[in-house]
Amino acid sequence: MIIGDNVIYDDGWKVRDLRALRRDLIGFIFQAPYLIPFLDVTDNVALLPMLAGKPNAVARKEARDLLDALDVGHRAAAMPSQLSGGEQQRVSIARALVNRPPVILADEPTAPLDSVRALAVIDLLNTMARQFATAIIVVTHDEKIIPTFRRLYNIRDGVTIEERQDAASP
Repeated sequence: MIIGDNVIYDDGWKVRDLRALRRDLIGFIFQAPYLIPFLDVTDNVALLPMLAGKPNAVARKEARDLLDALDVGHRAAAMPSQLSGGEQQRVSIARALVNRPPVILADEPTAPLDSVRALAVIDLLNTMARQFATAIIVVTHDEKIIPTFRRLYNIRDGVTIEERQDAASP
């Protein structure tokens, strides 16, 4: 398996630090936000780039830029418990995007969002995919976002039953 220019697995793991692999190469968007309750919104997003060695000021600026893009920049100093469910989800999406990983795995990323914000988040994910050559793998039941994806795979009981390409314009 290759992610970007990195050989990850070939008859055994080729990467010694799997935590760094996850932090640097794979962004995760879960159904639940899983924000760190004792860190404010900015620090929740800036933590991963700081752990990757970015200076705090740079990591925090990148975090604030993403929070603004996701329409939660005004909540940058808030604690996770002070946010609505949709705001928490947008913060968790910013956290997944902040390191610009080559792969993002998203499990129902728009579930707690209203229709307008759901489409805005998917538009941002698709823009990132094009701009930074990011593969975004989304598992969803959200019918309204499905037409926005270029490739669709319908899987039922572990079997791919349908595949479509170029569902959305490039």
